[in-house]
Amino acid sequence: MKFAFAPDSFKGSLTALSIVELLEIAAGRHFPGALCLSVPVADGGEGTVDALLRACGGAREVVRVTGPLGAPVDAAFGLIDGGEAAVLEMAAASGLPLVRPEERDPLKATSFGTGEMMLAALSHGVRRLLIGIGGSATNDGGMGMLSALGARFFDADGNILVGSGAELARVGRVDFEGLSPLLKDAEITVICDVTNPLLGPDGATAIYGPQKGVTAELYPILEGGMIHYAGKLRDALGRDASNFPGSGAAGGMGAALGGVLGARMRPGIDAVLDAVGFDALLDGCDLAVTGEGRIDRQSVEFGKVPTGVARRCSERNVPVVALVGGIGDGADAFYGIGETSIFPIVNRPMPLEQAMADARALFADAADRLFRTLKIGMRLRG
Repeated sequence: MKFAFAPDSFKGSLTALSIVELLEIAAGRHFPGALCLSVPVADGGEGTVDALLRACGGAREVVRVTGPLGAPVDAAFGLIDGGEAAVLEMAAASGLPLVRPEERDPLKATSFGTGEMMLAALSHGVRRLLIGIGGSATNDGGMGMLSALGARFFDADGNILVGSGAELARVGRVDFEGLSPLLKDAEITVICDVTNPLLGPDGATAIYGPQKGVTAELYPILEGGMIHYAGKLRDALGRDASNFPGSGAAGGMGAALGGVLGARMRPGIDAVLDAVGFDALLDGCDLAVTGEGRIDRQSVEFGKVPTGVARRCSERNVPVVALVGGIGDGADAFYGIGETSIFPIVNRPMPLEQAMADARALFADAADRLFRTLKIGMRLRG
C-alpha cells in the first residue's frame, strides 16, 4: 500500500506536522510496511515554511527584523533546493500573531520587516523567492517592504517616509531607482488566495482592515491614504499597480509585490504542491488523506488545501479522504471532485473549545477509524 498525506493545519489546535505524524502511526498500525509519503502543506500563512522544509529538506535561517509595530523580532525563513530558493512567511515578520489584539494599530503597522527578510534571503544567493502573505498585521500597501528593499518615498517637504498606514496619504514622490540590485534577477512567487483589488468596497482596507484594527472612524483615513498612494505608484511606474486580482491581499502587499516588483501571484495550495513535487508522489498511490479545521462551501469555492489536493488526485484517479474538525454548509461540493469522502474527527457532541483542546486525541481516533474502514473495504472488494 502507498499513501500520500497532505493536510493543512487545524488552526489553533494541530499543526500539519502533528497531523501527518498521527496519520503515519495509524497507517502503520493497520498496514504494516505501507509506504507513507507525508507532505504537510499550508496555503501561505503560518506553517508554510515548516511545511516546505519538511517536504523538501533544507535549512532554517533566522534573521532579526523590524516587527509590525517597530520592535525587533526574530523571523525564520527556509532555504530549499540546495539554497537556490527560499520560502518566507510575511506573518513571521509583519504578522498579526506578533501583535496583541489590544495593540493592533493599522496607522502604525509596517511591512518593513518583510522587506528586510526578503533582502536577507537574497543575500544568501537565493534567486527564487516563494512568499506566503497570509496573516499580515499591516495596511500600508507594501510601502514598508518596498522601503526596506531600497525604494524611497518622500513627503511634500522632501522628508523620507519609512512606510505605515498613516504615511500613505503623505507620499509626495516615489523613487524606485535605489531598489536592491539583488532583485534584478530574482523570481518572486507570491502564495495568495485572495483576489480582492487594492481599493474600494472589496479592497484591502474594507474587507481585511477590521481584523487589523481598522474601525469605522479609521476607514476613510486609511482608504483615502491608499487611494493617494496608488496614484503615486502609478505616477512613478507609468501604469496602474492596484487593479489586478490579489492586489489588495495582505493590506496591499499584493500591489507592491505583483504590481511593483512583478511577482507572480499564485493560489496558495497550488504553489506549495508544485514546490514539493506533489504530482510525482501520486504515482502508484492507493489513497491520499488531506484535511483542515473546517470544510464547507468556501473550501471548494476558494480552493483551500483539501480542494487543491483533491483536484490533483482526481487527475490521477487517486481517491481522497479529508479528515476535518467540522463540516459546514456546502461541504458536499467536495464530493464533486473525483472520488472523495469526508471524515469528521469529532466523535460525540461537545463544545468547540473542548474539541480544540482534545484535537490530538480526537484526530488519532479518527485516523484509526479511517484505516480500519479501509481494511474492511479491501476485504469487501476481495
